[in-house]
Amino acid sequence: MKEKRRVKRKMSAGDRYISEITFETTAKRVSAVTIAGNILLSIFKLVAGIIGRSSAMISDAIHSASDVLSTVIVLIGVKLAAKQPDKEHPYGHERLECVAAIVLSMILFLTGCGIGLKALEDIIEGNYALLPIPGLLSLIAAVVSIAVKEAMFRYTKINAVKIDSAALMADAWHHRSDALSSIGALIGIAGARLGFPVMDSAASLVIFLFIAKAAYDIFKDAVDKMVDHSCDEKTEQQIYECVMSNREVQGIDLLHTRIFGNKIYVDVEIRVNGNYTLVQAHEIAEEVHDSIESDFPKIKHIMVHVNPAEMSEK
Repeated sequence: MKEKRRVKRKMSAGDRYISEITFETTAKRVSAVTIAGNILLSIFKLVAGIIGRSSAMISDAIHSASDVLSTVIVLIGVKLAAKQPDKEHPYGHERLECVAAIVLSMILFLTGCGIGLKALEDIIEGNYALLPIPGLLSLIAAVVSIAVKEAMFRYTKINAVKIDSAALMADAWHHRSDALSSIGALIGIAGARLGFPVMDSAASLVIFLFIAKAAYDIFKDAVDKMVDHSCDEKTEQQIYECVMSNREVQGIDLLHTRIFGNKIYVDVEIRVNGNYTLVQAHEIAEEVHDSIESDFPKIKHIMVHVNPAEMSEK
């Protein structure tokens, strides 16, 4: 029985190693695709904005260009997070991915501020008659941008969920914010072409709001994972039920969970028959440990403490 458990733990460690390789490989592949797409798209939108005389499209091009930098940051964060634990970092490096997500949110917010301030300046000045009327090319570029960025969002999000990457998910929502900003650009450009030039600048201001919201969401999610935030109630309930499924466990005195990067750490105190020997109690603790590890792949570390049932009832 002991031998089987040892084999299971070795396989679990191997599975985790393969999972870490898959994590980094997937992140690199997705990032390479999005970098290439963003470079081409930002160049196209910048040219369309200049030729088509649209400040909204130029702002959108800057937004897309910032995506290239953000994806590079994601790559660096994922690479560092995938490093194996060492003497100085025995619990691993997963939180470095959260650091990358925080840096990304700040870049996103600062990019939005630059766009918003320029748009606000044009609106406040009030010389709407002097504002250029965007050309048809800018309108076409906005439509193309919406389609491409939405496709990139869906592609990145699917892979982020697959490997449970906070930084990659942040990059996915960056793509979605770019798609939404392109919708704002489309409305602004269309309005300007219909005889309301200020609509182009107003669209840039709306783009800033979308960017700021995306930056806040990314920042909040990353900070939650940095400060040992507990798992959601549903996950904790599932862990509770998994522990109680062992017929030798008479109750749970404590169950604590914490999110460490994209992994979960669990501390649990179980009650067992106080007349059992130390060896028997240890066997039960191992069974509980292995069942949790088997049922929850995201859990990286489990600490099982055994309390005698009689002592807990006093």
